[in-house]
Amino acid sequence: MIDFETLKAGSKAAMARALAQVEQSPDARETLDLLNRAYTEPKAHVIGITGPPGVGKSTLTNALIAQWRAQGRTVGVIAVDPSSRRTRGALLGDRTRFTTDPEDQGIFVRSMAARDRLGGLAGLTVAGMVLMRAVYDVVLIETVGVGQSETDIVGVADTVLFCVQPGSGDSLQFIKAGIVEIPHIVAITKADMGAPARRAMSDMKGALNLAGRMGTDPWDIPVLLLSSMHKQGIEELVSAFDTHVTFLKDNGFLNSARHTQAKQWLEEAVREKFGRIGMQRVMSQLDISPSESPFERLFTISESFKLLFQA
Repeated sequence: MIDFETLKAGSKAAMARALAQVEQSPDARETLDLLNRAYTEPKAHVIGITGPPGVGKSTLTNALIAQWRAQGRTVGVIAVDPSSRRTRGALLGDRTRFTTDPEDQGIFVRSMAARDRLGGLAGLTVAGMVLMRAVYDVVLIETVGVGQSETDIVGVADTVLFCVQPGSGDSLQFIKAGIVEIPHIVAITKADMGAPARRAMSDMKGALNLAGRMGTDPWDIPVLLLSSMHKQGIEELVSAFDTHVTFLKDNGFLNSARHTQAKQWLEEAVREKFGRIGMQRVMSQLDISPSESPFERLFTISESFKLLFQA
């Protein structure tokens, strides 16, 4: 078991052992003490990157890591990947796509499998973020490609970056799906495409306007043009991240937002954990005959739980 002071020293080996400990012994007293201490001593600015598959999130993450390390900032990365149906592990393994120095103790990258979670994150994401947040200057969370429901990142990150690809025709989908409600910053990737990128920028501003996200919020959402391959706009994006976290701190929003996130996580964790326990308890009652109504069986199961908790 690893203690907080060892973790705080910042070695990659310590962080790897801490994450393994949380995964293997989540309810052990030593693990809870570690998470509790890390939760009360946040250090990092937590940034979430989301967007459709193929938009260039990993390439952008790579460019951001290089920029922050050039500034002397330490970085922790959680890369949430689609899962293999066979092994349940991370399918892509983002670590293989990042050009980081394995000897650099100032950068730690962890891939996590999304498995059956539909929110764009993995089950270990929050605990991993809390541990990294106590150690590094920046924690970057890259989600699985976002669709119409994968918006959990807003419940984990201080700042959410939403990436849009030129020519994708997604603007109306973003409005319909409510995706435009989650970002604090929007990036149009592959800006070297020229006119399509500028059109996407105009479309995105229109979508944000229709959603009431521009001109009414206390934070005016910047829409930036980026080209990770050509290092275009990366410095401006890092500056926008810094401006947003300063805005949160100066207006007293950061701590209140993190408190809200903690309450939401607790509610979801209780629902998930006791849902699993409940399923184990009633598994034998789920096998109904072709002539039986599932609604009647659900009522019977519900009544048995009521009696259990009344006792």
